[in-house]
Amino acid sequence: MGIDRSIGFTVLARGWNITSGVINILLIARFLSPSEQGYYYTFSSLVALQVVFELGFSFVILQLAAHESSKLQIHTNGITGDATAHSRLASVLQTSVRWYTVAALLLATALMSSGFHFFSAHEHTPSVISWKLPWICVVIAVIFTFQMDPIFSFLEGCGFVADVANMRFTQAVTGSAFAWLALSRHHGLFAPAGVITGQALAGLAFLFSKRNFLIPLLRRNTKAQTVKWKTEIWPFQWRMAVTFSVSYCTMSLFNPVLFAYRGPVEAGKMGMSMSIAGALGAVAYAWMYTKASPFGKMIARGEFANLDRLFFRTLLQSGALLLCAQAATLGVLFVATKQFPVLGSRMLPMPVLGLLMVAIFLNHILYCEALYLRAHKREPLLVLSVLVAVLTTASTVLTAKIWGAVGVTLGYFACGAVFQVAGATVIFINCRRKWHATRDGWLGNQGLILE
Repeated sequence: MGIDRSIGFTVLARGWNITSGVINILLIARFLSPSEQGYYYTFSSLVALQVVFELGFSFVILQLAAHESSKLQIHTNGITGDATAHSRLASVLQTSVRWYTVAALLLATALMSSGFHFFSAHEHTPSVISWKLPWICVVIAVIFTFQMDPIFSFLEGCGFVADVANMRFTQAVTGSAFAWLALSRHHGLFAPAGVITGQALAGLAFLFSKRNFLIPLLRRNTKAQTVKWKTEIWPFQWRMAVTFSVSYCTMSLFNPVLFAYRGPVEAGKMGMSMSIAGALGAVAYAWMYTKASPFGKMIARGEFANLDRLFFRTLLQSGALLLCAQAATLGVLFVATKQFPVLGSRMLPMPVLGLLMVAIFLNHILYCEALYLRAHKREPLLVLSVLVAVLTTASTVLTAKIWGAVGVTLGYFACGAVFQVAGATVIFINCRRKWHATRDGWLGNQGLILE
């Protein structure tokens, strides 16, 4: 199954998310009204707006750190090896910290204003739901986790993949505890803020444990030997920024659009169904995501045969796992909804949920192919991502009002899954053949990342 420490901790974290997700579903059904459930999941969808401000920089940071650290010996309390690579690695961390500090302020302003405007303009329920203070708490908590994410990506790029994965497990457990406390105390709309607050506290404790590694890098003078933003970061990042920003339209618009057109009850059904299907996909993706740093190091050394062996083996393992998990989950849910009709009334109908599962599986293939390509510090999926985002957004807006969640799911399956995966696979095959034509050709053109 290819399970190592990195995958093990990541699967624990995402497995915990599935387990806690089941408990969340039961607590939500018990302590929240159908309308409050809609607010609960729409909070999470609006928070995903941070992708627009993050601009794909986290993955860029991971790959930059992986490529530079391939020339160094990384230890928990220090770094040895090539002085130029050492300084360039430090400049990656320093640049990312500066960027995310500014972006966090912009994100806070955008989330606060857009959230207040959206929920004030679409209050469907006759009873008043107190959403303002919970939303303020969500935004404040997001700002802390947003600024820590690039440092986690940097550490993963440096090889601390298992450590970060272990921290993610701690975050998952801590966040769940805070959310369950809020739900059980009848303050359910504070649960999203509780999850993020728990994650922030666990993240801060982890960064404190890595202070002896991070602080010297932050203090290092890198003026003479730094990664050039204009030629080495920006050509890759702007493509990643566009790709990640438009990807927000693919799935995160579902709940807000349904909330606006069909009300919080239908948005809540979609949100709960997406959380179940997405959790399974996240567990399977752990097999591939933990290889992002090794992929970058192999590419920097021109070890393409090893790269392909690891990629295709991991894709087979993760795909098989996801199919088995989806089949088992659908079986359990079918029985559970028959025994507990109230639970079934909070989710999409089983055929629609099954179609959503198929779309998630196809997207898993897409995400794996995209990670492989982006590990080369290139983004060839830009045009396809923009096209799919336009098609999916149009489909979501047009079908939500007429057919509700069923129409949204069908549009997502056709545009965001089938069409996108077919196009991405063609690009994957062509780029892999072109980029790996000769080892020397790649090594001599690592700085030419403009394709």
